Amino acid sequence: MPVPSRFSPLSAAGPWPASSLCALVALLTLACETPPADSGESESPGAEADVATTDAATDSTAQEADTAAQEAPDPEAAIIRLDPNDPNLEVWRDRDISNDPPREPGPIRVGSVLTFFGLPMARTIEDLVAGEVEVAFMGAPVDMGVGFRGAGEGPTALRAMRRSTGSMETMISWRRELTAVDYGNAPIDNLSTERSMPPIRRMVREIAETGAIPVIIGGDHSIEFANVAGLADVYGKENVGVIHFDAHYDAGGTRSGHLISHAQPVRRLVDEGHILGRNFIQVGLRGSWPGPEGFEWMRENEFRYHTMAEVDRDGWTTVMQRVLDEANDGPEYLHISFDIDVMDPAYTSGTGTPVPGGLTPREVFPIVRGLCSENNVVGFDLVELNPLVDPGYTTTLNAKQVVDECMTGIALRKLGLGDRDYLSPLTRRDARR
Repeated sequence: MPVPSRFSPLSAAGPWPASSLCALVALLTLACETPPADSGESESPGAEADVATTDAATDSTAQEADTAAQEAPDPEAAIIRLDPNDPNLEVWRDRDISNDPPREPGPIRVGSVLTFFGLPMARTIEDLVAGEVEVAFMGAPVDMGVGFRGAGEGPTALRAMRRSTGSMETMISWRRELTAVDYGNAPIDNLSTERSMPPIRRMVREIAETGAIPVIIGGDHSIEFANVAGLADVYGKENVGVIHFDAHYDAGGTRSGHLISHAQPVRRLVDEGHILGRNFIQVGLRGSWPGPEGFEWMRENEFRYHTMAEVDRDGWTTVMQRVLDEANDGPEYLHISFDIDVMDPAYTSGTGTPVPGGLTPREVFPIVRGLCSENNVVGFDLVELNPLVDPGYTTTLNAKQVVDECMTGIALRKLGLGDRDYLSPLTRRDARR
C-alpha cells in the first residue's frame, strides 16, 4: 500500500481502511519513541560530559531567552517617559526680579491689579521678612487631580471677588489688624499632579519659614498633601494637626498606578509619615464613600471623625463643640483644610464632586472663625472651587467668606479676643429695653 506523500492529501490515494490508519499511527509512534539500535561503537570517555555541558548551555540559553522575554516591554503598555534633556524639566523656578525697578524689600502696593482681597503683593522672601508679613496668600491652580478642568481657575476667581474684609459679627476688619500679602501662584506642571507637589510644598515651606501663615487657594484637594508636608517640614512631623472639612475622607488607595489625586492626599500624608493619624480630624463626611474599609483604616490610625450622620443625630451645635474641643486637644500647631464640597450643593454647586446633605454657610462660618481664633493656626487651604460650573457666583461668594472668617479669627487671636463664641457687644441682643 503506498504511503501518501506529505505534500499530497490522503484522499489522493483513495479512501484508507480504518485498520490501516491505526497501524500506520502505531508504527509512527513507535518510531518516535524507540531509541536507535546500538551500533556497537563505544563512546569516548568525555562524550557524557560533553553532552551534559551542551545540555547546561542549552538550559542557560533558554533561561536567558525567557528572562529577556519577560524584561522586554510590551510596546502597547510602554509608558512614555519624560525627556531628561528638556531645559524646562525642573518645575521650580526662582522668580526673576532682574528687570524689576530698584526698590527696597517689602510689600508692593499694586493699585487696580487683581490680588486676593486687594492685598499688596510680595515677590521674594525678603519682601515677606522686611514687611513683617503675618499672612501670605498663594494660589495653587492644580486641577489634574480631579480628572477634569475647572478647579485650577479657583485662585483667579477668588482674586476677582469684591474686597470687603469686615465682620459685623465681631466688628473686626482683619486687613487693618493683620499684615497680609498676595505671594502669587506656585509654579506647577499643568500636565502632572505628581510633579506639581514639590514646588507647592517648597513655596508653603518658604512662607512658613519666615513665620508667616500660608493661606493656599486651590486648586483641587491633591494640594493638601503638599501644604501639610511643607508645614511639617518647618514645625515637625508630630507637631501639626489637621482639621479636614470635606464630604469625602480623601484617603483612597492607588488609582490606576497613581499615588496622588484629589482623593488621596490624606493617605499619602499618613503613609509617608508627614502627620500622625491621631492628629487628624475629619468633619462633614457623607455619601457613599468611604465604605467600611475606609472607616477601619481611620480607626487603625487613630483618626477622629464626625460624619453628617452624627450631625443629624446629635445636632450641629453639639458636634461643633466636639470639633472645637478636639482641636484644642492636639498638637501645638493647626492646619485647616477646607474642601467647599463639605457644604451642601445648594450653596456650593461650583465644585467637582458635590454631595447632597451638607453643611450650611450659617453652620460653617462660626466654626471656622472659632477654630482660627482659639488655635495656633499655621496654615489654611481652601480647595475644589470650580468657577466654570458656578452659576451666579454663589460658590465663589461662599468660598470667599470661609477664608474671610478664618482671617477674622486669626485677627481676634492676635487682639486677645480668641474665644470661640466671641461677638461684638453691639451685635448681640439689644438689651436697652
